[in-house]
Amino acid sequence: MKYRILGALAFLGLLILLPALLREAPAVAEKSSGSTDTVIIVTPHAESIKHEFERGFQRYYQRRFNRAITIDWRSPGGTADIVRYINDRYEAAFRRYCEERNLPWNAKIAAAFRNHRIKGDISGKSGEEARARAEFLQSDVSVDIDVFFGGGTYDHANQARKGYAVDAGIRQLHPQWFEPEIMPERWSGEDIFDPRGGYYGVCLATFGICYNPDRMKDLGAPPQRWRDLTASKYFNTLAVADPTKSGSINKCFEVIIQQCMAEAVADKKGVAQGWHDGFALIRRLVGNARSITESAGRVTREVASGNAAAGMAIDFYALSEAQFAAFQTQNKARRIEYVPPEGGSSVSADPVQLLRGAPNRQQAVAFIEFLLSEEGQQLWQYRAGTPGGPEKYTLRRPPVRRDLYSSKHQKFMADANYNPYTATGNFEYHGEWTGRYFNLIRVLIRTTMLDAADELQKAWRAIIAAGGESAVPEAAAMFDKAVVPYRKAAEAAAGLTVRADNPMSEVIKLRRSWTEHAIACYRQAAVLAAAGK
Repeated sequence: MKYRILGALAFLGLLILLPALLREAPAVAEKSSGSTDTVIIVTPHAESIKHEFERGFQRYYQRRFNRAITIDWRSPGGTADIVRYINDRYEAAFRRYCEERNLPWNAKIAAAFRNHRIKGDISGKSGEEARARAEFLQSDVSVDIDVFFGGGTYDHANQARKGYAVDAGIRQLHPQWFEPEIMPERWSGEDIFDPRGGYYGVCLATFGICYNPDRMKDLGAPPQRWRDLTASKYFNTLAVADPTKSGSINKCFEVIIQQCMAEAVADKKGVAQGWHDGFALIRRLVGNARSITESAGRVTREVASGNAAAGMAIDFYALSEAQFAAFQTQNKARRIEYVPPEGGSSVSADPVQLLRGAPNRQQAVAFIEFLLSEEGQQLWQYRAGTPGGPEKYTLRRPPVRRDLYSSKHQKFMADANYNPYTATGNFEYHGEWTGRYFNLIRVLIRTTMLDAADELQKAWRAIIAAGGESAVPEAAAMFDKAVVPYRKAAEAAAGLTVRADNPMSEVIKLRRSWTEHAIACYRQAAVLAAAGK
């Protein structure tokens, strides 16, 4: 009996151990073996970028520290999804921090600990909200992620203000990299890096128009200005992306509004009129849309395939799509062209930042250092297979360092003649006009245009059918009736912020009211157009 029991126990032990015995050995040694380090990075970047920067960083890290490293990539979605993810994780982590120390936790503290307008006071004499802010900023509260890589400066600046991001110290380590001739703090009015170290731009983007040359044979001269895309000939031909899904696309929309504001100021009409004109232009782009996508990259694919005739584009998406199309056709056909819009365009940085409580801080700092080094910068624009370039993918992203736009590097570049620092033209971004309304802009476009797209496009079609805006001025005026005029922008933006006195239910109610208002205006515009008014 004893031997039967022992045999049964041995068999049971084998069953328990079997999965472990059959498990495949890991491709790289785990950190517990002492031979491989890890860095955890959350990013909206494509697989091609992740592939090349992981391989490049592994070579750099091995050479510098004589150790192997692996990157644990986290990609929960686009930039907006990542921002929500980080926000939720920090709230949960700080709540645990408070509960473990018997500190109070309530809705006010949940809002206060990340509110940069609250001056922290660890003594508690200024109230529990001020103490919560101080506690958070002095803590190493962690979300078990080291680095946020990619997105836009608006979201990274917000992360830094909240305290989610901390200084990686790169400027202190390499002050020469931050000289104006290498990496300026600002360009054409846009921030390239945070002087306090909250984020560092690593590559750049400009915004323009992409079009399909074959489709232009039927439509006439290619578009050169944003306003060209509002012409009736483009009805049901444009590709437009949802700015609530893509921070880059929202930046493009902001650039359009900024350009309209600059024109209005030059004509002595003021920024408020420019705000109105900018949204009117965007409304017509949506009116002419054939498809509304959830990503900026999808716009260029729609145009290259011929499903759409034109659209708004981020330079690197258009250039990469052109490269892929040339490969497919063996350079026998051009399926997509990219043009910077007349009047210039903003240059926007794509940043990286170190997150508070990074579990692998040394490795994270090394990764950020690599991104800003000459070796790391080459990967963005060098052709695949060139010395110091990427292994497999030509990324076609403009590097942030100005010293790479020189003959030493340009002979290896995919777009040797393209320099975003000169492509901006005379455009000057005025942050005081729209910077604080970046989130409001994307929400307004989503709620008053995309969520009301059926009614918007029916109204726009009715106006076109009636002979255009000049033939039915009342319909055109109703079509462009502002939901949020510029004078009410600050109030509207505040209404989108969840606070103790403004719960999410109120934010949802406000957004719904904007959609309902817009739908009513579009329906009335369609009626007026049909009546010839």
